[in-house]
Amino acid sequence: MKNFDYFGVMIDCSRNAVPSVSGLKKFFDLISKMGYNCAMLYTEDTYEVEGEPFFGYKRGRYSPSELRELDEYAKSRGIELIPCIQTLAHLNAIFRWPKYDKIKDIADILMIDDERTYEFIENMISSLAKTVSSRKLHIGMDEAHYVGLGKYLDRHGFCNRYEILLKHLNRVCEIAKKYGYEVLMWEDMFFRLMQNGDYRTDKVVDFPKEITEKIPKNCTMVYWDYYGEKREVYDAMIASSYKLSDNVWFAGGAWIWGGFMPHNTLSNRRNSIAIPACIDGGVKNAIFTMWGDNGGECPYFSALAMLMKAAAIAEGLSEEEMRARFKEITGEEYDAFMELELPNFIYGKSTTVGTSNYSKNRLYDDPFLGILSTNAQHEVETKVFAEYASMLRKRAEESPNFASLFETAATLCECLEIKFDLAERTRALYTAGDKAALLALAENDYTEAINRTEKFHAALRTQWYAVNKTYGFEVQDIRLGGLIQRLKSCRERLISYANGEIGEIAELCEEVLPFTDGNVPEWQRIASANII
Repeated sequence: MKNFDYFGVMIDCSRNAVPSVSGLKKFFDLISKMGYNCAMLYTEDTYEVEGEPFFGYKRGRYSPSELRELDEYAKSRGIELIPCIQTLAHLNAIFRWPKYDKIKDIADILMIDDERTYEFIENMISSLAKTVSSRKLHIGMDEAHYVGLGKYLDRHGFCNRYEILLKHLNRVCEIAKKYGYEVLMWEDMFFRLMQNGDYRTDKVVDFPKEITEKIPKNCTMVYWDYYGEKREVYDAMIASSYKLSDNVWFAGGAWIWGGFMPHNTLSNRRNSIAIPACIDGGVKNAIFTMWGDNGGECPYFSALAMLMKAAAIAEGLSEEEMRARFKEITGEEYDAFMELELPNFIYGKSTTVGTSNYSKNRLYDDPFLGILSTNAQHEVETKVFAEYASMLRKRAEESPNFASLFETAATLCECLEIKFDLAERTRALYTAGDKAALLALAENDYTEAINRTEKFHAALRTQWYAVNKTYGFEVQDIRLGGLIQRLKSCRERLISYANGEIGEIAELCEEVLPFTDGNVPEWQRIASANII
């Protein structure tokens, strides 16, 4: 890739969705033709570790033979497969098992300075060293916000948190060095400990010598930024990162996390600023992260348009050349893939708000509680969803290779046509005391919402099984199954109220307070105020 030595992707394999071996092979085929030459599989616990049966238990973890197969296949396509794990925080999945209580500090953080922790980490690293041939290893260490503030504080008293972090980093790097690894790590904790928890800044940060001189020489810093809209932030962060390490990688965002659909327009806008900043700042290695936060519902293939755009920017292709190459590689129209994000464009095709995730927000908004009923910024013509569904279904019919992506998006739009404002319509009729209209709403709209949600669930399942392991879909079954059952329950209560069998519906009597979190709220916060 012109201007870059390593130009790759990072695929989240830890948030319910674990990409299948066959799915990844198909994905590697496509991105290698775009010019990508490395891929990281982000595996918090979704790979087998010798002697650790509960590590990735029931989570669809990769076996050693699967990793060897992927490694060999990636190499055959000119892609270096780089393990991407966690050795400090983001290990909440293992802490559900009592076996790991002894090495837990607080939240999702490992206990630093406990030899059992380092035995565990070495077991993780040695297991990977036997399966994946690359001698680059991403050790994570990001967002360890409470490092040194849990049981570590009880044991040792308050200590300099930089010293704790550096002590742990050096131990992990020593272990990695035994297996011949060059280590990469997310760098944000070095900034957060100096900037009261903040990471990104538009000012160059001068780190004290007593910090920088203790960073292991075999440790490369990875500056990640999925949010930047201003060139000066990227410039300052790149310059600051080089004060921590002579070798810096950049990680941008291929926004597929938090919901069912991608945000390719957003990714393109931000990476079109970030990639030139990397080139001008001397950063020779870049990856684009496809996180799966809050469920992994959105398939990694939906980011192909954004990945093509990023490659085109790095290579200096024109828009026309980029589109032609995308069609040649995928067999699909570039604009078709860009339309996958339409379910979130509720105010028309030209507008969306930041990383707003209205399709998921409103799908799960409870029709009686209406916690997110106030998050739409102004009146929405729900007929837009019928238009989107028609466009996306046409794309599905015309698609030679990715019909299920467009079919899932179309069925989501059809569901939202009914469900989007169902809570508001229910509340308005209840407040007006119009029992006849409420009865009609229950018998018609609620019934239709149930049917369309069931169709969406079926489409999502087909899409999931096509590219992922079957593990993890139980979460979607529980969520969407719960939504379907809740719609049935609300329909029955509306009918009982309309027929005079019950005197009131308490949830509809209580005022809905403003809660305008349109930016990827957790599913639990959408569904109910009662989930802790």
